[in-house]
Amino acid sequence: MADKGKVLVLDDEEIVCERVADNLTRKGLSVETFTDSQQAIDRLAGQQFDVVVTDLKMKGPSGLDVVHFVRQNQSACEMIIITGYASMDAAREAEYSGVYQFVTKPFRMEDLSKLVLKAARRARSRKGKVAP
Repeated sequence: MADKGKVLVLDDEEIVCERVADNLTRKGLSVETFTDSQQAIDRLAGQQFDVVVTDLKMKGPSGLDVVHFVRQNQSACEMIIITGYASMDAAREAEYSGVYQFVTKPFRMEDLSKLVLKAARRARSRKGKVAP
């Protein structure tokens, strides 16, 4: 299976990370998961990703803090926020920050997979690394 992109998944619930990672891996994506936002930021400082999927509410740096870090350090990376605590203010800030998609929990795994694959294609096309 062709490498369709590299994805970082950040959620404070381990089960969410596992389910999302399992599904995306079956779709041909390379996935790393984190339940600690500072550890995710540290990884993002040293490794390029095509897509970051992050929960909004996290202990320590928030999902929007992660978004701001990615925007400053990985301009081609696409970001998807997943949250059970959606608000208009958070959605506006996410949009202003260049988030690709804002997804509310609960979500259908197949819908999230399609979004991530589309975002990865978009990011890789900007980097000139599109897989067939």
